[in-house]
Amino acid sequence: MNAIISAPDLAGALSGPRPPVLLDIRWQLSVAKAAGEPLFDGRAAYEAGHIPGAVFVDLDRELASAPGGNGRHPLPDLEVFGAAMRRAGVSADRPVVVYDGGQGWAAARAWWLLRWAGHPDVRVLDGGLAAWEGPLRTAAVPEPAEGDFSPVPGALPLLDADAAGALARSGVLFDARAGERYRGEVEPIDRVGGHIPGAVSAPTAENTGPDGRFLPAEELAARFRALGAAEGREVGVYCGSGVSAAHEVLALAVAGIPAALYVGSWSEWSSDPSRPVAVGPDPQ
Repeated sequence: MNAIISAPDLAGALSGPRPPVLLDIRWQLSVAKAAGEPLFDGRAAYEAGHIPGAVFVDLDRELASAPGGNGRHPLPDLEVFGAAMRRAGVSADRPVVVYDGGQGWAAARAWWLLRWAGHPDVRVLDGGLAAWEGPLRTAAVPEPAEGDFSPVPGALPLLDADAAGALARSGVLFDARAGERYRGEVEPIDRVGGHIPGAVSAPTAENTGPDGRFLPAEELAARFRALGAAEGREVGVYCGSGVSAAHEVLALAVAGIPAALYVGSWSEWSSDPSRPVAVGPDPQ
């Protein structure tokens, strides 16, 4: 099954006999709080215009637990996550399509969680809301019938801190953050800059074109192979807090390369002073 869907194909599916459940995951990584600026309001953006039939899902409250020792976006409580998905109409036997404002990170987080929790048919709208050419709704907030989805975790591979550190030595661990954060030149959020020793810089932004859509599968596969994802080699991904890394896991899936996600990511790794930190362009 393809992990992404084009806007025209989504329009056709929504008008078909078995339309997918549609989830709007509007969210942005923001350091505005530190600057005294208002935080991005995903629900307000949703209410200002969303694809007809879409239900808003809050990434920070429903797709993650509260920040803490396990990172800024730890795995959500399964009861909270399951209840949010059922409220949105998600059932085990009905396809799901997720989208966000265009960057794709938040939608990929929802895609990964649903797939990890056992849903068999989830796709991300390629290019996000910006790719949608149909009408948008404002006042009409849907109230779908309750779904029956019950999370059963483990369908996708997951890394903790120890496993991520080991994989950086035994396989290939991609760091999906911007290169300057990987090198430790800047660190706007976490305690210290740098990367997990052995990790390879592979910024998520390089998986998409100027329009926000994923590069063709063959181009993605060539990119990841050049970075070390050889056939038969175990692959993992991390980022700052397990959101943009989910987008890279999605890009790898489009390329036909299975990969594990380190959800705690740098926000967890760097919070422990006993864990090693590498800086500069060299993985080690």
